[in-house]
Amino acid sequence: MPKSPLWSNPEFIADCRSEKSKAEIMDYWGVSSGLVVDVRKEVRGPVDQARSREPGESDEITDNGDGTKQFNFIRHRPVTLEDARRLIRSTGDNPDAYNISIKTIAYGGDKSSNKISAWPKTGIALAETYPLAQMYEQLRRLSGYHRQPQPVRTSGRGTVIVLADWQIGKTGRRGGTPELLERLAAAREKVETELDRRNPDEILILDGGDGIEGFESGGNPMFTNDLSLPDQLDCYATELFKFVRLAAERAPLQVGAVPSNHAAWRHGKQNLGNPSEDFGLFTHRQIEKSINLVDLGHGAVRWHTPDEWDESLCVDFMGTPIGLVHGNQFGPGRAIDWWQAQAFGGQAITKADVLVSAHYHSFGAGVAGQNPFTSRERMWVAAPTLDSGSDWYRNIKGRDSLPGTLIFDVTEDGFDLGSLKVL
Repeated sequence: MPKSPLWSNPEFIADCRSEKSKAEIMDYWGVSSGLVVDVRKEVRGPVDQARSREPGESDEITDNGDGTKQFNFIRHRPVTLEDARRLIRSTGDNPDAYNISIKTIAYGGDKSSNKISAWPKTGIALAETYPLAQMYEQLRRLSGYHRQPQPVRTSGRGTVIVLADWQIGKTGRRGGTPELLERLAAAREKVETELDRRNPDEILILDGGDGIEGFESGGNPMFTNDLSLPDQLDCYATELFKFVRLAAERAPLQVGAVPSNHAAWRHGKQNLGNPSEDFGLFTHRQIEKSINLVDLGHGAVRWHTPDEWDESLCVDFMGTPIGLVHGNQFGPGRAIDWWQAQAFGGQAITKADVLVSAHYHSFGAGVAGQNPFTSRERMWVAAPTLDSGSDWYRNIKGRDSLPGTLIFDVTEDGFDLGSLKVL
C-alpha cells in the first residue's frame, strides 16, 4: 500500500512531533490512529522506548470515556518528572493536560518501587494550562484549513444567543471557576444542539457584559476571587472564543458587546476613563482580531460596540433592530422606563424592536408598546446568568435564580416570542 501523502507534509509531521494528543491529530487531519502511531515511531523513535518494562513493572492505562485517561505506572528504577511526562507522551497524550504524582513504595529491606500516577486536569488547573495560548494554538492549526463552502440556508430565521454576567473569578455557593467552566461547557453543548435544530440563516451573539468579576466591584473580592485579574481576562477570552467559533462555523455571525460595571476600568465606584475603556470590550477586540485571521466558511465575523461615550447599542439583525445594554443604568424593574427616556432623547436604542439587558442575573420580559418606526410590538428581555451565585443578594432578599443562557429567533416578521428559551 502506498504511503499517505501526509508523510511528506511538514505541518503534519510537526504535529506528530508535538505533544498534541493522538486524538487531536486524528480529528484535525482526518486520519487513522495507525498513521499517527507509525509517523510518531518514525519521527520520535519507537513508542515502546519510553514504555519499556523490567520484570515486575506494570503499565495501567484507563480510558475515562471523555478523551482523557488515567495512568498508573510502576517502575523499580528511579524516575523523574520528565520520565513521567515521557511515559504519558508515549501514549499519544499531552502531559501538560495531566496532574502528575510520583510516590515511592517501600517493601522493606532495600526493596522499593516508584508509582507514577497521572489524572486529567480540570477546572482552574485546566484553565491555567490552556489560557490564551490555547486559543492561538487553535488559530494556528486552523490558519491552513479552509472549510468547504456551506450550503445556502433557507430557514428564514436568525438566532440570537445572549451571554451575560459570567463574572469569571467569582466564588459563591455554586462554586468557583472550575464549576463555572463546567457550566459553560454544558451551555455550549445546549447551544450547539439548538443551532442544529433551528438551522438559522444568520447568528447574532450578544454579550451583556460582566464577563469577569474584577476587583473593584464592591465587597471584598480580593479575598473571595479564585483568579487574578490577568487570569480572569485569559479565561474570559478563551471561553468567549469557543462560543464565537461554535457559531461562526455554522452561519454568518455578528457579535455585539457593551461595557459593564464589573469589567469597567475603575477604582472603587469611580470610572477611570470613558465607557469604551472597558476590559470586556478590550477582550472582544482581541478575539475579533484573532478569529478573522481564519476562514471558517461564512466570511468575516462582524463586531458591534457602542460609540466611545455610549453604553448601549442597536444592531439591525436581519431586518429586526435589537438593542443591548448591560443594565446597571437603571434599577430593578425599570428597564422599560429607561428605554422610553432613551428613545425620547434619540439615543442608540431609539429605533429598537427588542431591548436585551443583563446585570440582574435573572430572566425577565415585558411589553414596551408599539415601535413607530417598524409598527411592531416592542419587547424587553433580560438574560439570566451562569455565574456562581450572588449570595449577598440572596441573604438580603431571600431569593435567587437558576443559571441559564437566553436564546431566541427573529424572522421577517420580527421578534419571534415563541422561539424564546432559557437553556
